[in-house]
Amino acid sequence: MECLADLGWSGTSTTEVARRAGVSRGAQQHHYPTKMVLVAAALEHLLERQRLAYETAFAVLPPERRNVEGALDLLWEVFRGRPARALLELTVAARTDDELRPICRDLNERILQVILETFGRLFPTTNMPDDAVPTMLRGVFAMFVGLSVQHALDGDAEGHQKAVLAQVKSIATLIIPAPPTAGAAAAPDASATADAPPDPDSGSTVPLTPEGARP
Repeated sequence: MECLADLGWSGTSTTEVARRAGVSRGAQQHHYPTKMVLVAAALEHLLERQRLAYETAFAVLPPERRNVEGALDLLWEVFRGRPARALLELTVAARTDDELRPICRDLNERILQVILETFGRLFPTTNMPDDAVPTMLRGVFAMFVGLSVQHALDGDAEGHQKAVLAQVKSIATLIIPAPPTAGAAAAPDASATADAPPDPDSGSTVPLTPEGARP
């Protein structure tokens, strides 16, 4: 994932991944013989670690932030982070790569499924019909992808993405009530929070960041 974020799909090679990981080329090829196999394995690891890290970060928010606004703020941190940039590189590359496209298409649906499942656990009650929730979350996902593209280009120097997020949060609070008890989410152990530094633009990864997935 670091290579993808730094070098893009075309600049990422198994040789560079092995160099950054500090392993021999032979050892890397033994476990991951091709670039595609390596990327597929890293994506599997990434998705699960991102989910766990997100729920960890939400659980340790101050009680007054453990609501839909806090959840959206965390999600925006995720979309501004290096793993999300790596996924964006894959998505763009998949448009013209017949081998990569099925992997990214499947990943996109699985990310949406994780978002749906996580949302259902954190906010079991909404002011919307149940069958409208998946469509709403798909819309939020698509919007955040678009905002992340803009942020990658301008770093939100004019505050436009921040303004959009503020509007989305104001609408979300009308349709998603705060959880019944602010302390309902149990904080995970310290080891689960160790991978969540505070700044998504620092070069490190933030909430949802797998340290082991490095293509």
